[in-house]
Amino acid sequence: MSEAAVIRSQRAREGAPRVLEPTTLPAHSARLYRAAYALCGSRDDAEDLVQETYARVLRRPRLLRRGDDIVYLLRVLRNTWISSSRAAATRPTTDGAVDIELFADHRHGEAELTLELKAIYAAIRTLTEPLRETITAVDIAGLTYREAARALGTKPGTIMSRLFRAREEVAGQVDPTVGATR
Repeated sequence: MSEAAVIRSQRAREGAPRVLEPTTLPAHSARLYRAAYALCGSRDDAEDLVQETYARVLRRPRLLRRGDDIVYLLRVLRNTWISSSRAAATRPTTDGAVDIELFADHRHGEAELTLELKAIYAAIRTLTEPLRETITAVDIAGLTYREAARALGTKPGTIMSRLFRAREEVAGQVDPTVGATR
């Protein structure tokens, strides 16, 4: 192992700032894709969003602390999505059909699960932006409340309340009887 590699390894263990290594990006692909899909609602758009996120990260490397990789990547993904959404606002819209094939579990009732996932993702897309971003960060990307708060630039308490409201709204849209029992 070269001296530079030993120093990088030691700094990483100590939590010293470091540049995100391009070789670590594939480890985050699945989480980024799920988050992108929740934001975009289509397979192609989600793949494009992840690609653009990687391009932005590689164009402008930033110093990160250990464990901040996914938080940073999700923040860049979110900002990239916001930028592309603003640009797309002037373009004609598509039908917004949900491509849910990647999320289907082929071992169980595929058609039923696909319909359920379509309903959930459609409900998520109707949420206000703060609620949609929160449920995407925590329930889809798997961030902790603290990580989601850092990624979204807010406090963990805000994440908890937004997540509660987002889950309630999604549950109410997917199963209208949920809100009726309270």
